[in-house]
Amino acid sequence: MKSLEHTLDAKRGKGAKLLVTYITGGLGDQWIEVLQAVVDAGADAVEVGIPFSDPMIDGPIIQEASQRALDAGATPMSVFGALSCLELEVPTAVMTYYNLIHHAGEERFAQWMNDASVSGAIFPDLSFEEGGSWRRIAKEWGIETVQLVAPSTSDERATLLCEESRGFVYAVGVMGTTGERDRLQTSALEISNRLKLITNKTVLVGIGVSNSEQARAASEVADGVVVGSALVRRVLEGEGPRGAYNFVTDLRKAIDS
Repeated sequence: MKSLEHTLDAKRGKGAKLLVTYITGGLGDQWIEVLQAVVDAGADAVEVGIPFSDPMIDGPIIQEASQRALDAGATPMSVFGALSCLELEVPTAVMTYYNLIHHAGEERFAQWMNDASVSGAIFPDLSFEEGGSWRRIAKEWGIETVQLVAPSTSDERATLLCEESRGFVYAVGVMGTTGERDRLQTSALEISNRLKLITNKTVLVGIGVSNSEQARAASEVADGVVVGSALVRRVLEGEGPRGAYNFVTDLRKAIDS
């Protein structure tokens, strides 16, 4: 299992800007090929969404992707089963909602992740105060739990979240749900700058980074970006692995510049 934190920190230490891409697990027959395509195009890590029927932080694009995947029969076990057959060159994290972890049981869910060589976990609806049991179990299994820090978070709480975050610190670029925006919000730069003053850990900004120009601008302040909805939309529109590869290639060139 490749460590998300060690991999990203090592690349950042060499002066690289980082790119993490998101795809909904079980979205279409080619979602595994899409994962491989984004890695081939230069993603430093991949984030796989486990579909959930009430994705509270996700906007219309990822909501639709989750529903399509659920309608096609996607489950946590089917997503982990597919991932366990892969040998990606980069670390993998999962993003989902705590209801699924609670239903399966934290220990069992952590074991599923371990069996699938998934090293990172992002649960946006699990508050820090309520996540102690999960963090303990995750640590025992070598799973790195990423903490999200929003623009509205106080400096005191942001400091706590940065200290406890593993893998990377997720800077939420804009208040609201995920989705494409026509311009990068000022809040994305502000939260990135605040966190870079608070912590030496890798800070990636996500939610509201939609194209190569925005990715480049965000990476001038943050250590890199997480891009989801813009990629998922292309998959929903049938662009497949080739379209995903071309899009991520453009992102990679932009942040490397």
